[in-house]
Amino acid sequence: MSTLRVTAEVLTVLEHPNADALELAQVGLYRAVVAKGAYRTGEVAVYIPEQSVLPAALVEELGLTGRLAGSNSDRVKAVRLRGELSQGIVCRPAALAGVDLVRAAAEGTDFAERLGIAKWVPPVPPTMSGEVESAPDLLPWTDIENIQRYPGIFDAGEPVVLTEKLHGSACLLTYVAPGDDGTERVHVSSKGFGAKSLALKEDPRNLYWRAVRGHGVAEVAAELARRLGARRVGIFGEVYGAGVQDLTYGADGRRETLGYAAFDVSAEIDGTVRWLDAAELIGDALPLAPRLYEGPYDSERVLEIASGRETVSGRELHLREGVVIRAAKERHSTVTGGRAIAKAVSPAYLTRKGGTEYE
Repeated sequence: MSTLRVTAEVLTVLEHPNADALELAQVGLYRAVVAKGAYRTGEVAVYIPEQSVLPAALVEELGLTGRLAGSNSDRVKAVRLRGELSQGIVCRPAALAGVDLVRAAAEGTDFAERLGIAKWVPPVPPTMSGEVESAPDLLPWTDIENIQRYPGIFDAGEPVVLTEKLHGSACLLTYVAPGDDGTERVHVSSKGFGAKSLALKEDPRNLYWRAVRGHGVAEVAAELARRLGARRVGIFGEVYGAGVQDLTYGADGRRETLGYAAFDVSAEIDGTVRWLDAAELIGDALPLAPRLYEGPYDSERVLEIASGRETVSGRELHLREGVVIRAAKERHSTVTGGRAIAKAVSPAYLTRKGGTEYE
């Protein structure tokens, strides 16, 4: 999940092809539908991204009462307005009337707390929860930003790899090699618990432990640790199937046909944690997230590949969630302050009906 930041942005205003009274305000590669004449290209306004939860007073101020998502009609969600995808809200809240938004845009000021805007956290089903314990050795996963919000993460023509983004639940496994006491340890966690350095105690009913044991993930991690001379190895995968999320890929998360696909590997070698190529290291030892493209980065091509049908089942059973973009050679990004990694999400996925978003 990407981080929540509510920022001032320089707008590019475009014509709405299907409505005389509406226009499109572009932020990065996102576009939000706005009233015609409300903004001009080059002006600055506040951008509230998808999955933001707004306080009631702000919802009312923006004239959005009863028009947002969620049981309280307070969550920002992608919608189509007169045929055009609208992602997020462009506005100038009264609470920021005295703020120099041009300066705020240049400095990247985050207004989420000031405006009372929070990140939406989906409920956690019992099979994805459980008794937890402290796990300071756990290798955490990384928040992935959307390339449409931060198009500068990759340079045009830079070699990249695109893998299919699966709609499941992230499973974090950390194998810790035997120390002085000769004991090896295995930590299993979800993305949410992992961010707090918490691991799930082993339970045969737990979704993540079932996937780890059913696919032999711990054994693969142990072999990688021996091969790499690593103290710790993290294997990050997606657990999927019926009962996990609304997109199933033909698997059943409630039975032995529970789906699992590894998508990333990290390892602590000589005291340094490195991100490594999952396909190169794992091979056929575990199912992998499908690679859809390897070649020069082109934003239009990436967004094109993000849409379509899923390839995990081999049967194109339903729509594709999107893609994850990585630099072909692992590197740091000055845009995100972390890894050069991003996601692009299919418009059809964003606007589907009855979708689930459990972590």
